[in-house]
Amino acid sequence: MSTLSYPEVGATRLGPLPTGYHHLHHRTPVGHGRADLEAAGAAITEWRMHRAGGARVRASAPRAGDGVRVRVSLGIGPLRFTAPCQVVWTAYEQDRIGFAYGTEVRHPERGEECFVVETADDGTVWFTVMAFSRPAAWYTRLAGPVVPVLQRLYARRLGSTLRRIVDEERGGRS
Repeated sequence: MSTLSYPEVGATRLGPLPTGYHHLHHRTPVGHGRADLEAAGAAITEWRMHRAGGARVRASAPRAGDGVRVRVSLGIGPLRFTAPCQVVWTAYEQDRIGFAYGTEVRHPERGEECFVVETADDGTVWFTVMAFSRPAAWYTRLAGPVVPVLQRLYARRLGSTLRRIVDEERGGRS
């Protein structure tokens, strides 16, 4: 029995994103070349990007894989929100690494979010966050338009965090 809270499972893999949800699409360069792709991909799929970006992550596996259960918490002290998710797809490909997780029933939102790095033709490594979501709890409904703003800010933060991780690893390779 699925514990996911939405029917459009996997829609972030290839799109299009489903209607009736808020859509998020953030893309930023984080490096260049194969080594940077691998460093960024490992940081994403091993939860290091999320943790370095300020989230607490508890996962049923050390690396993203189909069906892995993840609890992500954000906030400070008693204002911490925990979001139960499940990995719904992964990409461990030559020029694309990442995963998506979907919201479980007790998540404050309903939807899916993916975190992927890809190598462009010119060798640039791009990080993309793509998501669709809508409120599922009274407090996210009450927050209204603030939630999408916070989601965009968090996506930008993850991009900056991932770029810093790749830069640090590149420094260790020099």
